[in-house]
Amino acid sequence: MKTYQNFVGGKMTPGITGAEAAIVAPATEETIAKVPSGTAKDVDRAVEAAASAFEKWVDTTPGERSLMLLKLADRIESHAEELAQLEAANVGKPIALARAEIPFLVDNLRFFAGACRCMEGKAAGEYLAGYTSIIRREPVGVVASIAPWNYPLMMAIWKIGPALAAGNTVVLKPAEQTPLTSLRLAELAADIFPPGVFNVITGDGEPVGAGLVKHPKVAMVSLTGDVATGKEIAKAASATLKKVHLELGGKAPVLIFDDADMELVIPGIKMAGFANSGQDCTAACRLYASRRIYDKLLAELVPAVESIALGDIADENTAMGPVVSAEQRQRVAGFVERAQKSGHVRVLTGGNKGDGRGFWYRPTVVADARQGDEIVQKEVFGPVITVTPFASDDEAIRWANDVDYGLSASVWTTSVNRALNAARKLRFGTVWINDHLPLVSEMPHGGYKQSGYGKDMSMYALEDYTQVKHVMARIAQSVGASFLPS
Repeated sequence: MKTYQNFVGGKMTPGITGAEAAIVAPATEETIAKVPSGTAKDVDRAVEAAASAFEKWVDTTPGERSLMLLKLADRIESHAEELAQLEAANVGKPIALARAEIPFLVDNLRFFAGACRCMEGKAAGEYLAGYTSIIRREPVGVVASIAPWNYPLMMAIWKIGPALAAGNTVVLKPAEQTPLTSLRLAELAADIFPPGVFNVITGDGEPVGAGLVKHPKVAMVSLTGDVATGKEIAKAASATLKKVHLELGGKAPVLIFDDADMELVIPGIKMAGFANSGQDCTAACRLYASRRIYDKLLAELVPAVESIALGDIADENTAMGPVVSAEQRQRVAGFVERAQKSGHVRVLTGGNKGDGRGFWYRPTVVADARQGDEIVQKEVFGPVITVTPFASDDEAIRWANDVDYGLSASVWTTSVNRALNAARKLRFGTVWINDHLPLVSEMPHGGYKQSGYGKDMSMYALEDYTQVKHVMARIAQSVGASFLPS
């Protein structure tokens, strides 16, 4: 069992109090590591290091920052198997899934390494006689990045990539349950960035997360997490008017029209609904199927879900692991149990815990769910999908939009007009057609409504981590005063 340290000011550093927290493997319930239990003093030390480093980091060129990000991408790639194994153990992911994530997050870093060299202001010219205006995009300052437990390494990269590329310094707080790959990332990055540019500290939301949000030298907070936490962070950040970037929960609708290709639908939902044990804010968890194909869909979907291989996460053939903790399993089970008490839903498969040690919950299909049901309206964040029949396209779209969330959705049809009409009307940040889940570094990821604001990935993310400055230069000796009041 390894004992980790925080990474502050360019070196691994023990927590100030020496207190430690145990990290438990979801698949075995064994303690696999210990990490510092952070305090307000740990927050102060990390933020001070980042603020001091920003004074010089802000003057680096995009080309210099790009080379460092490329070096980090290469370093991650060369340690891919080690990081995948660590991620699998800490999160409970099947090793095949953990391995598949590494090339994508490496690509994210390489994208931002190139993108930061292309960022520019949108206007430069003479808009008032005798003056030239210039638009500059400048870094915000110290960014507090708060990452979730479901994709700890990937979300860390989604946050630090654009933040560092734009010229900010970062204090990263990984989720208290899954900090190990973020701490290993810090070790791998130790000789790449100047001291204090990238820092990682561990601890609970209170005092570490809250301390970062409230710290006067933190200029921006970036959170990926649940809606309730996002609201608290936005409220706390308002005291100092910090910039806030929020990627929050989701309840992705999956609209399956009567002309959908079932050879695409069934494997698509099997993967997108249960990958990472359904612990994904974009998971295909809320199915709406045309009444004309409803029974056929269930007849094909249930055996497909029952075929999902659970077991040893080190086995490449395992498709689904446990959920992250006993608390999370109880939360998921509670949704299903309350739905069953309604009397109108049918649990067609799953709905119960797995055997043996570990936080297992079997992949679950809940049929005949109604629009007003809690399990339809609220994010379960586990291996549970609901299926609801609809009578018309308009009804399906209306129900899809009738939740607080707006992160992602998918439409399944062989009609181009039907697909584009639904994509236009769905109030979600991403809409897939005849697929669900694929992401690329060049395209933005972010939500509508209570799924938050701000974008991850793409040039839009890079812009989110900057602020706009107008510079106006007088270029004539004598200038009229037409812009002044008479």
